[in-house]
Amino acid sequence: MTRTVLKDQQWDRIKDMLPGKVSDPGPTADNRLFIESILWLARTGAPWRDMPEEFGDWHNIYNRFSRWSSKGIWSQVSEELSQDCDMEYLLVDGSITRVHQHGAPKKRITLPKQLENQGEV
Repeated sequence: MTRTVLKDQQWDRIKDMLPGKVSDPGPTADNRLFIESILWLARTGAPWRDMPEEFGDWHNIYNRFSRWSSKGIWSQVSEELSQDCDMEYLLVDGSITRVHQHGAPKKRITLPKQLENQGEV
């Protein structure tokens, strides 16, 4: 069962900027599966060692991720994909949303007992 986060049109836009494609000399790798593994990791926040086996050996994936990072490939991919306006994962969390001053409950003023008794004549 392969998890798919990257859409086909997104893949078509970035596949030619990635190393290890069919036209490159040397061994080729499944770049799409690799990208999906990194997206899975980013979405779950799981440690590298907990990566599902369907993505391959976590240590090899980590090494490849590190190489791509040092070459600036992730910056290019991120820049290209950030042009999409994806509202699918939009979330407004109440812990980061401030309440307008009129939305807060009214403060109750408690008077000392001496002042309360003065009002009762």
